[in-house]
Amino acid sequence: MNLRFSRLSLLTKIMLSTSVAITVLFAIAGQIVLRNVTKSMSDSLEAEVQGSFHAYASLWETRTELLNSVSRLLAGMPDVRAAFSTGDQATIRDSASELWSRISTSAGLFLVTDPRGKVIASLGGVPAPSLRKNLDLVQSAEARFPQQSSGFFLEAGELYHLSVTPVYVQSGAGQDLLNVLVAGERVDAIVAERLKEATNSEFLFLAPSGVIASTLNARATAAVMADLAGKSGNHKVSDGVVEYARFETPLADITGRPVGKICILRSFEGAQLRIASLYRNILLLWLCAMTVGFALTYLLARRIVEPLEQLDRAAAEVARQNYAIEVPVRGEDELGRLARTFNTMCASIRQAREDLIRQERISTIGRLSGSIVHDLRNPLAAIYGGAEMLVDADLPPAHVKRLAANIYRASRRMQELLQDLLNVSRGKHSQPEVCRLREVALAACEELAAAAEQQGVVLALEIPGEMEVPLERSRVERVFANLIGNALEAMSGPGEVRITAETEDGAAVVHVEDTGPGIAPEIRARLFEPFVSAGKRNGLGLGLALSRQTVLDHGGDMWVDSATGRGARFSFRLPGARVAQGVAVGEARG
Repeated sequence: MNLRFSRLSLLTKIMLSTSVAITVLFAIAGQIVLRNVTKSMSDSLEAEVQGSFHAYASLWETRTELLNSVSRLLAGMPDVRAAFSTGDQATIRDSASELWSRISTSAGLFLVTDPRGKVIASLGGVPAPSLRKNLDLVQSAEARFPQQSSGFFLEAGELYHLSVTPVYVQSGAGQDLLNVLVAGERVDAIVAERLKEATNSEFLFLAPSGVIASTLNARATAAVMADLAGKSGNHKVSDGVVEYARFETPLADITGRPVGKICILRSFEGAQLRIASLYRNILLLWLCAMTVGFALTYLLARRIVEPLEQLDRAAAEVARQNYAIEVPVRGEDELGRLARTFNTMCASIRQAREDLIRQERISTIGRLSGSIVHDLRNPLAAIYGGAEMLVDADLPPAHVKRLAANIYRASRRMQELLQDLLNVSRGKHSQPEVCRLREVALAACEELAAAAEQQGVVLALEIPGEMEVPLERSRVERVFANLIGNALEAMSGPGEVRITAETEDGAAVVHVEDTGPGIAPEIRARLFEPFVSAGKRNGLGLGLALSRQTVLDHGGDMWVDSATGRGARFSFRLPGARVAQGVAVGEARG
């Protein structure tokens, strides 16, 4: 994951970070807002439920007071008392019906009973059959006579709200109870709907036997009843679709005993719709913020990323050794100062590089001059010594001829060295010819035989005489001479230099081993670089570099194996080796 993120561009990282930051910020803020809004709406619904209960209580109290007022009015009318005094049920019924129709506008019911609760007349709504004969609540209310009593009455699965009013007449012994007026209203779906319209809440009138009236549909009522059965207190209830806040209160009869309860419900549907709308608004606001944030971030990030991209491209050019690159400087902020510093650094590198090249050229000229002097020293010394002997001494003809031959070889050697240096500088090489490798190595050994003999070093040449290789004779001869000469200079006393060769995969592999002190580890890896030298009394370190280049020009390679204190072993490979038939192996020189 970290590797994948690290491969993204800087602009992508900035845009991704901005989107994550905005999303997290809106998620936290939205969660806090939604939580507070939900709590506020829940508290508001709880308060609305309480308000609905108070409105219900006020409405019911008003209805009760209306029934009581109508009943008191009827009980106080002389015509009613006169009719009730006759004891004739037909007269009582006719009189009460006429007065009830003129006074009451209620759709409720009106009963006239005797003091024992026997129904004399039934007016208004149609009561349950049991209410048409006897009313036990009259005897229950008798203890409070002559005061009125009101309360709920449950009979035959039907719920009524009744008001009981006694009717008295004056007698010699005081007041006699003639009849009892029972006025009231049956609680049904119509009553519940009127309460719902007045309070904007759902109502359920419940009895132990089940639901008396409900403003909910049958499915919702059954679901709420099932939910209520598993809960207690004023918790929320649900009909499977909508949640409600609820408030319950008992329904008491005339004596104060509960006969049922009323459950007032306030729907969360409106609150949930408002919360959903708020959620959508937050989501839309998040989308707008993301769009605006992306646009602003892109514009601002481009002003930061573009100079960095220019610096990155310029740094890549510097890595390709193009120090002439410059980046535009924009502004005086950190990026502007960085661009100015980068340009100054490139200018410093260019100047330092020019100075270094100039100094290196001067140094190279000096070293190359020294190398030429070093390579020409031996043949020049041979010419000078031979010429001096010819001038100063009277030598026999054979000696003179030998000195002349030495002078000729030395001058030819100098000419070849100068021509090879000229060819190397011009990148020219002579055409290779098939030579016997032993003869080439033998020529180098003869050149250094006197120095080896004077130092006490044995030159052991063990190259098969039949081995032939296509090569530039003079250049490869100098390779042998250079390796043997380096071995002689590296050894401080007597020892042995062994030159061997074998054929391997169609190539001649030559080894030049000495018994010297070996090569120091600190220069072993750089041994074939120009001007690297160690353990030699003379030389500038160009011999091995030129020798390896000669081998590379022939399509081969050169390497070294050495352990400190155990001598060095230089090896090189020359491709195209073959074996010539009928050639005898010469003796090794010592």
